[in-house]
Amino acid sequence: MEEGMTAKIGIYGLGTMGAALALNMAEKGIPVAVSNRSDDLIDAFMARAADHAARITRCDDLAGLVAALPRPRFVLAMIPSTAPMDALLDDVIPMLDAGDTVIDAGNADFHDTRRRAARLDGAGLHFVGLGVSGGEAGARHGPSMMFGGTEQSWQGLQPLLEPVAARFHGTPCVARLGPDGAGHFVKTVHNGIEYADMQMIAECYDLLRFGTGRDVAEVAEVFDAWNRGPLASYLMEITAKVLRYGDPFGPGPMVDAIVDAAGQKGTGRWTVIEAVRLGQSASMIEGAVAARAWSAERDLRAAADRAFGGARGALQLRAEDLERAVLAARVLEYAQGFRILGAASEEYDWALDPARIAEIWRAGCIIRAALLDDISDAFRAGAPQGQLLLSPRFRAVLEDGIPALRDVVGKAIASGVAVPALSAALGFWDSLRQARGTANLIQAQRDYFGRHGFDRRDGKDSHHGPWWD
Repeated sequence: MEEGMTAKIGIYGLGTMGAALALNMAEKGIPVAVSNRSDDLIDAFMARAADHAARITRCDDLAGLVAALPRPRFVLAMIPSTAPMDALLDDVIPMLDAGDTVIDAGNADFHDTRRRAARLDGAGLHFVGLGVSGGEAGARHGPSMMFGGTEQSWQGLQPLLEPVAARFHGTPCVARLGPDGAGHFVKTVHNGIEYADMQMIAECYDLLRFGTGRDVAEVAEVFDAWNRGPLASYLMEITAKVLRYGDPFGPGPMVDAIVDAAGQKGTGRWTVIEAVRLGQSASMIEGAVAARAWSAERDLRAAADRAFGGARGALQLRAEDLERAVLAARVLEYAQGFRILGAASEEYDWALDPARIAEIWRAGCIIRAALLDDISDAFRAGAPQGQLLLSPRFRAVLEDGIPALRDVVGKAIASGVAVPALSAALGFWDSLRQARGTANLIQAQRDYFGRHGFDRRDGKDSHHGPWWD
């Protein structure tokens, strides 16, 4: 680092994401100190960062990193947000002074973030849960960042985070969303929406390729066309791209050479768990999580195929009808996600701003999509009861798309094509649009076997059925 230049932030953890974020900061003119548990990653990073060495301070250990920072210090950890993060806090807390801040920029369970924030608050320190989305490319060139922490820590970090964040029409895609675990919770729901979106796209691929008989190149053209319309999104864009790659080791498309078992790191599952705890529906995300779990059971699927036959029937399905169906389903997907965010905001007193969340998702992150402009505008205009599906901006989309979604799901089911995310979207819609459902029967059953009671529609003060007379 140049003489007289002092690091403004320290980054501990120089794996893929940590190294990319450190390079992003140095490139944007922010002096940064770096360190890692093992020397080999420090050496590799310094070699990679040679062009920015004037703004980088190498530190051989955590103590050196803390010593290289002026007060109030900002130590950003890009390490696993499980036991390693607690071990880091054990080590670093005695090295810090009142007013210093530790930032966890990994994927963390927001309950852990809340616990850690309380722990550091007791020591006169600040703890930030920073959701970072965009993968390695995002961290290197501009991620979407979801900040959860104190207002004081935001005032110190805002000048460091805004220059490295993604930008949408010049506006940085980073914001303080609330205290303690707010940022990590929003990132969790972001990832849940990501799961659902990826599953819907995979279902469309199945319907188009194996249902209607299109080849891979034709399916890629469909997704490419969709990406030029209201379904434009990063995930739609990269889907069209990956389908065009050939297998470098043999004939045929690359996608056909990949084992059909999808991995997951847990954030989609966390979204479903928290939705249930909050009394909310995450049925589309749960469908996507379940589909990934089932995909891993390849031996069982092969045995069931042999026993019962896995052949799909032919589908008569137009790409434009499927496009309308997916657009409606995507609106419902976001509606579920923002309902979960609203419930958590009330439960934890976070005062989350849904419009601002939609805005910082418009660039840099994995779920960036054209639809987020309309979502932000809908919340800014005051969506009725805070519900996207009631917003006038989406009425025409839903009125046009739901019949198509119903047709697509019906044809898929009749042909034996699994569409867990698309069918969950339709189930969610059909449940919420009924002023009177069937839960009265469930309440009668609960009262009959457990004397749980119920409320009467006429308001009479009688809360048990005649079966208890």
